[in-house]
Amino acid sequence: MKSREKEIYAVTLTGSAVNALLILLKFVAGFVGKSSAMVADAAHSLSDFISDVVVLVFVKIAGKPKDKTHDYGHGKFETLATMIIGLLLFGVGIGLMINGIESVIASIRGEQLPRPTMLALIVAIVSILAKEWLYRYTIKAGKRLESLAVEANAWHHRSDAVSSLGTLVGIAGAMFLGDRWRILDPAAAIVVSIFIIKSGYDIVKPCISELLEASLPEDTEKEIIRLVKSVSGITDVHNLRTRRIGNGIAIDMHVKMDGRQTLSDAHEKATSVEKTLKKAFGANTIINVHMEPSDAPTTPRPAQS
Repeated sequence: MKSREKEIYAVTLTGSAVNALLILLKFVAGFVGKSSAMVADAAHSLSDFISDVVVLVFVKIAGKPKDKTHDYGHGKFETLATMIIGLLLFGVGIGLMINGIESVIASIRGEQLPRPTMLALIVAIVSILAKEWLYRYTIKAGKRLESLAVEANAWHHRSDAVSSLGTLVGIAGAMFLGDRWRILDPAAAIVVSIFIIKSGYDIVKPCISELLEASLPEDTEKEIIRLVKSVSGITDVHNLRTRRIGNGIAIDMHVKMDGRQTLSDAHEKATSVEKTLKKAFGANTIINVHMEPSDAPTTPRPAQS
């Protein structure tokens, strides 16, 4: 197993172990401590645990080199894993919102909601501290490893910490402000669910763009052109096409150079272009360079909708 994969596995397994413990604590605290918000929070932690499993499975696949069926490697399996995590977040948010609304409606109609116990309050505090630590630990690793899936998982930890914070407020209010304030328990779940849904949306959106072969941002493409033109002997760049593949990118372009030079010299310049771009964007960057003489007509890039 490669070093990057080992680090991703270590980070994810740490999260999985903490999540497994929190899931058990939250379900016990939710049912024994009479807190519907805590039960919902436990379900959120369960989705975290599932996302860990998704990362463990898909990152291993994404780390495989190219083969006969995947000429560009398996990087998009990591994108798929990231998208699944985002969809899980979105789904959990919707579920928490529905459960909270149902409880609020029941309270308004006169149904007496149960009063949470101190056990639920203590577990909510423990959950906030544990999940915030996991977020900081995982996001740092995700940025260092340049893994979108690990970063997405980190934000999933943060959303769970926020969820537990809302749960804490709801439980404390329901416990100490009197019977008529027990509605705060499910109301807190509704507020938190909005943030969870937003987090899921923010994670899924770029994944959809990548899977639909969206180009890299305009600023990135301008930087690519600047770097290519910095190579001695390259006079122009056109028909640039870019896309993201998992944690890497693919670049296709036509470059113009002196047509009177030897094929070996032209190939050397194309190799210099590849080295320059890989130094800037990573060794796994896929680069295809089509060489043209300077006096050849330029093929315009198709207009983007």
